[in-house]
Amino acid sequence: MAEAGSFADRVKQQADIVRVIGEYVRLKKSGQNFSGLCPFHQEKTPSFSVSAVKQMYYCFGCGKGGDVFQFVMELEKAPFPEAVRTVAEKCGIAIPKPRERSPEERKENQQRSALVEMHREAAAFFARHLLQTPEGKVAQAYLEDRGLNREAVTRFGLGFAPSAGDALARFLKQKYPDNILEVCGLVGRDPSGRFYDRFRRRIMFPISNEAGKVIAFGGRAMGDDMPKYMNSPETPIYSKSGVLYHLDRAKEALRQSDFAVLVEGYMDAIAVARAGVGNVVASCGTSLAEPQTKLLARFTRRIVVNYDPDTAGQAATERSLVLLLEKEFDVRVLALPGGADPDKFIKEQGVEAYKKLLTQAPAYLDYLIGRARLMDRTTAAGKVAALNFLMPYVQRLPNRLLRSEWATRIASELRVDEPVLRAALRRAADERRSEVKPKAELLTPAVKRAERQLIRMLFEAVEFREKLAHEIASAELHRGLETRQIFEALVVAIASGQKPDAAAVAATLDDKDRRLFFEILFETLPEGTWEDAESCLGFLRHRPVAQELTDLQRQIEANPAAEELKRLVIRRMELLRLLSREREPEPAKILPDQ
Repeated sequence: MAEAGSFADRVKQQADIVRVIGEYVRLKKSGQNFSGLCPFHQEKTPSFSVSAVKQMYYCFGCGKGGDVFQFVMELEKAPFPEAVRTVAEKCGIAIPKPRERSPEERKENQQRSALVEMHREAAAFFARHLLQTPEGKVAQAYLEDRGLNREAVTRFGLGFAPSAGDALARFLKQKYPDNILEVCGLVGRDPSGRFYDRFRRRIMFPISNEAGKVIAFGGRAMGDDMPKYMNSPETPIYSKSGVLYHLDRAKEALRQSDFAVLVEGYMDAIAVARAGVGNVVASCGTSLAEPQTKLLARFTRRIVVNYDPDTAGQAATERSLVLLLEKEFDVRVLALPGGADPDKFIKEQGVEAYKKLLTQAPAYLDYLIGRARLMDRTTAAGKVAALNFLMPYVQRLPNRLLRSEWATRIASELRVDEPVLRAALRRAADERRSEVKPKAELLTPAVKRAERQLIRMLFEAVEFREKLAHEIASAELHRGLETRQIFEALVVAIASGQKPDAAAVAATLDDKDRRLFFEILFETLPEGTWEDAESCLGFLRHRPVAQELTDLQRQIEANPAAEELKRLVIRRMELLRLLSREREPEPAKILPDQ
């Protein structure tokens, strides 16, 4: 978010979002807004809207939305500072000269440079110990037994950390001060203050950033030492969630093939790369992280997930699928037969067998359906459990039509023929809920018109938005609403004394609420008055009564005893009379945006 008074804030105030986006998208005037084909997904009918008045954009197809900076960041894959500079240049806004770095900033840059150089020297240190020492010969024999010859060792920069407790520490201490050693992640310090090696008697895999600079290591234990694999800790130059192993070598292959093979660990990545599949990367952990997906998206949006087929690998696959689907990747899953990981499979079955299975990797849904088929579906509860296993993945598809198609496919593939479950599946997928609910809870009401009007008023009603926010917050009228998070975000924004910023509010919401928030703001409704607001508030105040009425109706439909039925009917009539005094406002007619 652009801080008030900052250069980014000045750019945002002066920039014309229609002009900026118009350089990327052919926009046509459509009522108060502009529309065009969305640049973030394939479509034939325009669903992408840009508001000149509100200085924001939103796609009703894929759900992407935000301000001018967010647009440039999404489309150009640029960080926020670069997006600000781009917008400024496009709008002819003078960019101030870079300020002189503070002593702290210069110190940080010097530290990072020293750490990068230290890791380069550590990689050379480990390589020498692997190739030139007696202890290293034992490690070479182990690697040869794993199928890695001298050429592979050199190609991937493998090394060996000696078993002596401080060999690397003594080597580094000759060149680097203690304050750098303390944060490098390569050594530790005992209670007496003496440095010791973090990695001992391990095969060393250098981890490089996208530019090919070594910034961390992974160590594979020799023998029965635990843990089996150990990675460098987080340091000023290394964040595990923001790095993909082998990406620096895979970049060109990724661009040429336009898909990535995602594996778990170093040995798998090396085995697949040596098999001639250079577009392989490893997540260096149990599952993918969001920064890693953003890194991948710069090269391709087509992924074949090839994690180990054991229990941990299946869990990692499913967690990664959730993240990749949310980011609109085209995902396939390769589960190798015989419980083999990629390294083992290639050794036993050969390169061509692996490449053949890679080209036949099923779509993620086929993989998940196969997993669901293993569940007990002989009972209604079992069928619901199988459906609920699948729903979190379907609901994360941004495209509504695709969600509906997959929902129908799942019902067919699992032979779930009960009309109630099929309807529940479609509705849950369409509403992006993560589970199928029982019949009694099937029809979750859509967001009421009163809630939508109040959200619009909190955003647009300059004359009384503060009063309205106070009324809602003081009585907690938004408690229990599906739109509660949106109300809370707007109330917080208004409390700051500033006009709510759409992009800033949206950034605090989850995907479902963010989409709903933008959709409400883009509705063309008549301008609301305080009388309209009072009417909407009255509806919220009477929600507990309406909920009790719904509960009573369910109890009546359960055919209770005569006396209980009489009591329920009397109470129901009382509630109906109460509600008739102050009903929900009539839905405002949406004006045609023409």
